[in-house]
Amino acid sequence: MNFWRSLVGKLWITIICLVACVLITLGVFLLPYIDTNFSNSGDIKRLFTYTAIVGFSMTTFFGLFLFSRITQPMQKLIHAANNIRKGEYGTRVYVEASDEIGELANTFNHMAAELEDNIRNLNQEKEHLSSVLRSMSDGVITFDNSGKIILTNPPGQRISEMWKTMEWDYEPEGSNQLRTLEVPKPLEELFSMTLTESGDCSTLVYVKQDVWSVIMTPLYSNNDIRGAVAVLRDVTEEVKLEKMRTDFVANVSHELRTPLSMMQGYSEALLDGMAASPEESQELIQVIHDESLRMGRLVKDLLILARMEAGHPDLAMTKLDVNELLERIYRKFSVRARECNLNLYYEKLSEDLFIQSGDEDKLEQVMTNLLDNAFRYTPTGKSVYIIAERVQSDHHPFLQIHVRDEGVGIPKEDIPFIFERFYKADKARVRGESASTGLGLAIVMNIIESHHGSVKVTSELGQGTDFIIRIPVEYRK
Repeated sequence: MNFWRSLVGKLWITIICLVACVLITLGVFLLPYIDTNFSNSGDIKRLFTYTAIVGFSMTTFFGLFLFSRITQPMQKLIHAANNIRKGEYGTRVYVEASDEIGELANTFNHMAAELEDNIRNLNQEKEHLSSVLRSMSDGVITFDNSGKIILTNPPGQRISEMWKTMEWDYEPEGSNQLRTLEVPKPLEELFSMTLTESGDCSTLVYVKQDVWSVIMTPLYSNNDIRGAVAVLRDVTEEVKLEKMRTDFVANVSHELRTPLSMMQGYSEALLDGMAASPEESQELIQVIHDESLRMGRLVKDLLILARMEAGHPDLAMTKLDVNELLERIYRKFSVRARECNLNLYYEKLSEDLFIQSGDEDKLEQVMTNLLDNAFRYTPTGKSVYIIAERVQSDHHPFLQIHVRDEGVGIPKEDIPFIFERFYKADKARVRGESASTGLGLAIVMNIIESHHGSVKVTSELGQGTDFIIRIPVEYRK
């Protein structure tokens, strides 16, 4: 700080000016009088000069004293205050004085320590809150009154960016009331409702193929709503599992109801003596027996599928010659093909059809289920093919098996669902009576996946269906 602009500098200049004015006034009035009335006027003038010099020296000393006792501590306080203003909260002032300046310095240090402690606590709370938000798997998005996003955690940021890039073919209700484009379209109606009703709002939001559970709560400041915070959770799997559970109960009930009704009806006919001859009794008993076998197959398939989906496939993994397995299956189904007036072919496109680890019984069940479906949906006089070859994919050898038929095919809209439990084709397209439980393809998918393989299907209506199985030749954990 410039000394002449400081308080002490101004005070010193003022004192000097006052002393100078007094001396000049005295000189103007006394010097002529001294020359005319005193014989030794030179000594008196020298005394007057010395007095002026001593006066100016004393005022200078007094100014410097004030500067060292007041201005310098004040400059330290100003410098420390500027440092705190810049964020250096550890700044302290050290002044050795017991007067008001010293008390002011102590008060400043105490204030700085309290401020530093408060700022540290706020930063710790902020870091704690940030860590909690970052560790959350749910998305958190905070909006202000205008709908502008002011805070998100990483999942919330990804969700908002993903929704912003989507193209929407609808306008949510209440979206025209918002003057912002930052609120994602699926949340606009809920955001407007939260600000209007001033309370918590929750709903399920359907975005394309995903389902989101959204809870939105208003943010208050002095009893005024200043925004809203939304917590988003992806519940697509939960909704899908709940739908699968309800569908499973409905399908099992439907599958069991028919054989139970038939068994009950035919058993009541036997009890009432409605069979007029032993042949009729035998026919009724045979129907009851067939329906009981059908129920047994359903229960058996359900138990197999439940164990596989629970992670207990019970596989007996050994080195397996798949060519030998396919030839045995071909011979077994050739008899049935002749009975159904179908042509069954087996083509081996590679010589080496060994896999290091496979369960022969489970893979035979896979082929049995696929061939059973192929026979059921292939009209008389058409052909079914079994094709096996060794292929290379991503520098890994795979065994690829095709089960191809010339049947009625599968509609494109049904292909994504054929591996779900209880999926069945239209009864009108099924060849003959169907004894299927609707669980065969689900079991096929689980067995192939337990062998670290994959199964795909291509189909065209009226052209046939091709199931493609890939199993790695080398066992991979």
